[in-house]
Amino acid sequence: MTAPLHGTSTDAEPVATADVAANVVKASVEGRSLRQIAWRRLKRDKLALAGGGVVVFLVLVAIFAPLIVSLLGHPPNEFHQEEIDPLFGTPKGGLGGISSDFLFGVEPSNGRDVFSRVVYGARISLLVAFLAALVAVVLGTVFGIIAGYFGGWVDSVISRVMDMLLAFPQLLFIISLVSVLPNDLLGLTGSGVRIAVLVSVIGFFGWPYVGRIVRGQTLSLREKEYVEAARSLGAGRRYILFRELLPNLVAPITVYATLMIPTNILTEAALSFLGAGVKPPTASWGQMLSKAVNTYEDDPMFMIIPGAAIFVTVLAFNLFGDGVRDALDPKGTR
Repeated sequence: MTAPLHGTSTDAEPVATADVAANVVKASVEGRSLRQIAWRRLKRDKLALAGGGVVVFLVLVAIFAPLIVSLLGHPPNEFHQEEIDPLFGTPKGGLGGISSDFLFGVEPSNGRDVFSRVVYGARISLLVAFLAALVAVVLGTVFGIIAGYFGGWVDSVISRVMDMLLAFPQLLFIISLVSVLPNDLLGLTGSGVRIAVLVSVIGFFGWPYVGRIVRGQTLSLREKEYVEAARSLGAGRRYILFRELLPNLVAPITVYATLMIPTNILTEAALSFLGAGVKPPTASWGQMLSKAVNTYEDDPMFMIIPGAAIFVTVLAFNLFGDGVRDALDPKGTR
């Protein structure tokens, strides 16, 4: 046999190779949480990220509306009759009076700054949409998980209530309710009463959509092994509902909440267009569209700008919601 060369170690090489292989295997099988997996999938969806960026921008605009208007616009209820043609009642200049002083032009007849009213209108739309979605998610989650877990007559009663609410004419109910409401209610006045009504009614009639999804998921999850194990260990119903089932329902609830918000924005705009939204002079995109109906032939920009604001906002939320749905869906292909 040939002796090994001086200065070499034949035993060290296999050990080093084994260590490298172990590190490679360890790195390849390193586990990732659902949040990490969802974020990796979401980062690959450029449209969803773009939509999320627009959503964040709109939220910041709504929060800092007073600061933005003070820097780039005029008070939303300040009249500028000098910008209105006294003969025709339309803004002076082209494109609805757009200029360096009035970025989106002025309203016909009264000369209010359209930019300021669009910025403040974002506050109303997003506030109503988010709060109504929160009400719907809370009610839908609670009733859906109860119906799915307990079953029997509890499930039957809750399911029939959901069916009844889904068949109820929501828009007509809000219009009739607003017409009989007092100006002061529970310490709220004026537009505050309207906002509270819109949030309550839209959220109340929206929870059955969330409730049906949560109920269906709960019917499947309640038969899982970890639920049976919790029962065998003596866990109570409250523990199983909110510590075992609810964490596994976060993904579908989050997805539906992101897709519900744009629907709420359209509902609020439609109600404001019909006169059942916030009271003037509070700015609202739907209210601006309603006023533009009488002047769109002479000043089309007054209709295009709030319409574009609604379109961009709803599109951004839909793109982001679709991306979140794909990211949280383990069976998705994107």
